[in-house]
Amino acid sequence: MIAIIPGLLAGLSLIIAIGAQNAFVIRQGLTKKFVLLTVLICAFSDALLIALGASGLGALIKSNKNVLEFVRWFGVVYLLWFAFKSAKSALKKEVLNSAGEASADRKSVILTVLALTFLNPHVYLDTVILLGSISNQFGSDKWFFVIGALLASFIWFTAIGFGAKSASKFMSRPIFWKVLDSIIAAIMLSIAAFLAFYNFN
Repeated sequence: MIAIIPGLLAGLSLIIAIGAQNAFVIRQGLTKKFVLLTVLICAFSDALLIALGASGLGALIKSNKNVLEFVRWFGVVYLLWFAFKSAKSALKKEVLNSAGEASADRKSVILTVLALTFLNPHVYLDTVILLGSISNQFGSDKWFFVIGALLASFIWFTAIGFGAKSASKFMSRPIFWKVLDSIIAAIMLSIAAFLAFYNFN
């Protein structure tokens, strides 16, 4: 049971950094559209990847660099497209609201969350490889570590998703949305650049 605590702390330390997933969850929270759906997909996706890492997928990925390279460049292209879309939205005159294109329908939300999760090699580094490797250091208690890491994902995504939803009424001014979309575009560009030049060896 003691392994739950380091699992929780390790999970939080990796997930708190603002990345593609977090930026989209915050954006959905502010639009107040499909917030619970977005939070659940992110949390369960992380749970799946962490569990797979603890089961040995991380070691398999390390042994097959071609798979990681394919996902890397697919992810770079997708993140660049998302950055372009966010920058374009920031340049529009109108304000993004609950009817905005970023949250237009359930299908687009699901596809975007899944893409930002599974097409981002950085997610695999954090969850499958890093957390998976750490969990195996706890031997027979590794699944308690995994439980702690899973709790971190559920707590964090719930906090930022519904926290943003609660704060949305204070952030309805057009300038806020322009700044937010600009920040999201910059985040996506930086992650794309990181993935393009990162040495996975």
